[in-house]
Amino acid sequence: QVQLVESGGGLVQTGDSLRLSCAASGRTFSTSIKGWFRQAPGKEREFVAVISWSGGSTYYADSVKGRFTISRDNAKNTVYLQMNSLKPEDTAVYYCTVRAGTFLDGSYDYTSFSDYNYWGQGTQVTVSS
Repeated sequence: QVQLVESGGGLVQTGDSLRLSCAASGRTFSTSIKGWFRQAPGKEREFVAVISWSGGSTYYADSVKGRFTISRDNAKNTVYLQMNSLKPEDTAVYYCTVRAGTFLDGSYDYTSFSDYNYWGQGTQVTVSS
């Protein structure tokens, strides 16, 4: 089992920044793909960003491209999401997730929540206008 614990959420104003962290523990994969999803009230969970094992490949949802940056520190088993220029529509519970893998390739759909193995409990991000 892999345990994921997110932190860093909070209440901010439009245009502010936040940095989310997600620490993994337990029986972690030898190599892993890590991602962030979010879920707003009354909406389905949606993909935000994903990062390859080396950190050399990343992919973002169009809604956050240019504003959010995903990164990872494998020595700390931690993935980060730097969120800049936050908007009210970014308000959601943010979840980190992990699956086995090395590259962002076509063997799975890394934008689909069903293709991941473990999830954190989520951290609330609220952006006021």
